[in-house]
Amino acid sequence: MNLVEDHCDTADGGLTAGWSPSGSCTLSAHAEDPAPDVLPPPPPLLTATPDSDEEEGVPRARKPSGRYVLAAHRKDEKDGVCRAISRLPRPWVTYRVSGWVGVGAAGAAEEERSSSSHAVHIEVRVDGHRPVGGGVAVVEPGKWGEIKGSFRVDDDEPPRSAMVHVHGPAAGVDLKVMDLQVCAVNKIPRLRHLRKKADRVRKRDVILKVSGGRAEDGGVSSVAGAHIQVIQVQNSFPIGSCITKAGINNPEYVDFFTRHFDWAVLENELKWYYTEAVQGQVSYADADELINFCDQHGKPVRGHCIFWAVENSVQPWVRALNTEQLRAAVEARLRGLVSRYSGRFPHYEVNNEMLHGSYYRSRLGDDIDAHMFRETAAIDSAPALFVNDYNVESANDPNATPEKYVALITDLQRRGAPVGGIGIQGHVTHPVGDVICDALDKLAVTGLPVWVTELDVSAADEAVRADDLEIVLREAFAHPAVEGVMLWGFMQGHMWRSHAQLVNADGKVTEAGSRLVGLRREWTSHARGKVDSNGNFKFRGFHGTYQVLLTTGDGEVRKRAFDVKKGDAPLVLDMDF
Repeated sequence: MNLVEDHCDTADGGLTAGWSPSGSCTLSAHAEDPAPDVLPPPPPLLTATPDSDEEEGVPRARKPSGRYVLAAHRKDEKDGVCRAISRLPRPWVTYRVSGWVGVGAAGAAEEERSSSSHAVHIEVRVDGHRPVGGGVAVVEPGKWGEIKGSFRVDDDEPPRSAMVHVHGPAAGVDLKVMDLQVCAVNKIPRLRHLRKKADRVRKRDVILKVSGGRAEDGGVSSVAGAHIQVIQVQNSFPIGSCITKAGINNPEYVDFFTRHFDWAVLENELKWYYTEAVQGQVSYADADELINFCDQHGKPVRGHCIFWAVENSVQPWVRALNTEQLRAAVEARLRGLVSRYSGRFPHYEVNNEMLHGSYYRSRLGDDIDAHMFRETAAIDSAPALFVNDYNVESANDPNATPEKYVALITDLQRRGAPVGGIGIQGHVTHPVGDVICDALDKLAVTGLPVWVTELDVSAADEAVRADDLEIVLREAFAHPAVEGVMLWGFMQGHMWRSHAQLVNADGKVTEAGSRLVGLRREWTSHARGKVDSNGNFKFRGFHGTYQVLLTTGDGEVRKRAFDVKKGDAPLVLDMDF
């Protein structure tokens, strides 16, 4: 159900009914005939397609009407249009905002109209002023942009009013809105779809051709009918977490981490501002302690991060350097850090958040980011070198669209940077599954592996938090381009974001923590049965490492190990016991 009602009782056929100017502008109604060819069309809500399991949970395409409202004579970027959401949203329910927006640079030069793009924001506010979410589209003049926003009222009290506002382009740029819809998200068909998709992407048929010691019949008769048990000991899709020096001194923290996570990343202890807070006083003692802890527990560690592109994350003494001093400091940091841990990290995040900051590029030239990648690879060729940024999967940040991320990666590669992976941080609020999937699809065209590198979901309501966590984890697990997920902490008091914990400060596992444990159990394959008369045992299992136990007729248990890797054809393994 669309919460924004249509009105058809005005002279313009209802196009402007319900809409009001927000700020200084004038409204008028228009229609394109035929309707614009907008690809891909935005989904109004998540619905199942009844005649196709393949498309179950995938939003249906909706043909645009071609009827839109135009706001002209705008004097400020906050000027635009607004309207009431007539059916008030319910607390703790995630809603999807969808539709199309466009811009027209009235009064601008023709060349500017054809080249400039503008960010159009849709913002939902409740009770007059409080923003609860929305979305953004970056639109070129003459084209329609798709809005894929979401919002949620995270409050036990229902709102008294709700409004949707559309604004954002520069003053003088006309703004168009077409077919706005606000609908509650139905997660059930989407989750059903993701389970089926994960089975295709992460599982494989396996045939174990079992033989024993009797050569005359190929060893089949000695094992036919024997009891067999297959146990998955490790999934090839790692799920990890950041860890802290304070955390590893907490026994309950250590217990949850070692039992439920595969990889680690240091939250702060490897960052430049941490290892060299004062110029010339370099210490890796805390980083070494955490890395040694991970080595003791067999957990690979991601390198986070060599540099950070956002200015307010650069320590004061670095900001005080002149150009040549800064260049020398960058080279010293590269040589000192990367050579010290050569071969220790499977991944490095080289220059964090380049979509949101340009500290080094603005001071040392456009090639410095690629130089950091090239030099890191020259010092240590082992790790895959990642870009890493936030909001890419959320459709709410004009600086961090998937298209801009791909353009950044392409430019780095053009300059010789050996980019080996894409990190999307995943600091999400009210996530919507197909919005995340759309971003992953756009990043996948690069052919690079994608990791969710800093996942946390914040909701004071534990059940909502658990649902949100499941949405992101299932989207990542079911997408073929994603190769792993790292949480940005898991225990209250030992993580950056509030209302995001999987474990409370007292050690009690929250509903979100239980959901993670349940998903990990679901994504682990075990099988048992008997070897058939041909000496075969068949099962379908998730990619990863397995142990097989064969119990002979006299009760002897024999063990073997094997790996299941990606592949479309059944994996056939000769298993000689």
